[in-house]
Amino acid sequence: MLARRGWLSLSVGRLCLGGNYGSGMRYFEDLRVGNKFNSADYEMTEGEIIEFGRRFDPQPFHTDPAAAAGTLFGRLVASGWHTAAVSMRLMVLGEMDLDGGVIGQGMESLRWPRPVLPGDRLRVVTEIVELRPAPARPDRGVVKLRCRTYNQDGKVVQEMTATLLAARRPA
Repeated sequence: MLARRGWLSLSVGRLCLGGNYGSGMRYFEDLRVGNKFNSADYEMTEGEIIEFGRRFDPQPFHTDPAAAAGTLFGRLVASGWHTAAVSMRLMVLGEMDLDGGVIGQGMESLRWPRPVLPGDRLRVVTEIVELRPAPARPDRGVVKLRCRTYNQDGKVVQEMTATLLAARRPA
């Protein structure tokens, strides 16, 4: 059953909440290797791609549709860093719902196998690939994640492997 459903305006893009979010915080002990968590969908708009590109990655294929036609991509594409920022938002607001938030320790890998285009609808699937104690932080555990961002055609547009700290259940 859906906890809530609707459209939420975010800058120029749109986030569609269609899952059971905010259903209860998870602790380290609640996680299992192989668990998968989904996110809502997010539509990347041309205006948002251009705005992000102008502010943070000012290259013609991110900022100017006409100039982008003469580049390797042949059209306007989102910055990989824009894709990463949207993916992070989707993961944080998604089903994983960790108590204390998503506290990153670092990334092992980040890649963008295909470009994100205006109108693409992105969603993130986060999978737990490793769980281990955090010896220096007995109140936390270390979680290794594989996060894949998909477009509306089910094609991977970003893949990230990262580690984070998760709170342990209070005694």
